[in-house]
Amino acid sequence: MLLDVKNLRKDYQRGSQHFSAVNNVSFSMAQTDFITIMGKSGSGKTTLLNMIAGLLTPTQGKITINGTYLFELNDKQVSAFRNQNIGYIPQGSSLLPNLTALENIRLPSYLTKRENQSSLNYALELLEKAKIGYLKDTYPANMSGGEMRRIAILRALICRPQLVVADEPTSDLDEESSAQIMALLTEVHQQGTGLLIVTHDNDVANYSQRKLKMSSGRLID
Repeated sequence: MLLDVKNLRKDYQRGSQHFSAVNNVSFSMAQTDFITIMGKSGSGKTTLLNMIAGLLTPTQGKITINGTYLFELNDKQVSAFRNQNIGYIPQGSSLLPNLTALENIRLPSYLTKRENQSSLNYALELLEKAKIGYLKDTYPANMSGGEMRRIAILRALICRPQLVVADEPTSDLDEESSAQIMALLTEVHQQGTGLLIVTHDNDVANYSQRKLKMSSGRLID
């Protein structure tokens, strides 16, 4: 089993009000799975993804990725594990402004012992597959929102992760660009990477094998 989520909960306190952004969620996925999660804003989707990516500690429950209990690791170990096993695509712009597109894509590989020439070749290959090879020496200030989004997606793929976790990966893209990115993610999935994507886009959800719905912190199959 690639991912196993058991009785996951994340509680918050807002003034005197106590609420669960994620409320007793359990599900699992195999390496061959492509799952999308849909739901209204505020339903807990991003909180759930952030816990699965190891960026947020749950109030209760367990997350196991390839047999590793994520939150039995310390912060440094979680960061190393995420870098080597999880490709995370957050919402919004997340590129470093002082790095070119190529440097932004390769950034995770600098934090591992992977051979640099290999990461360079793969980064260039990803740029061509996404049809944005012309951006390789461009800085984020000179990119459109959609171009920055595509670079962030390619960065999540550079370490060839076992699991890609994506929060609205096509939200800033036009129809043609969305189709190109989904074709690339589908190809990555077919090569053995599990995909877990939060989306509001029915066209994106239709690429997946399994659709889940999030409502008031609960996951509905």
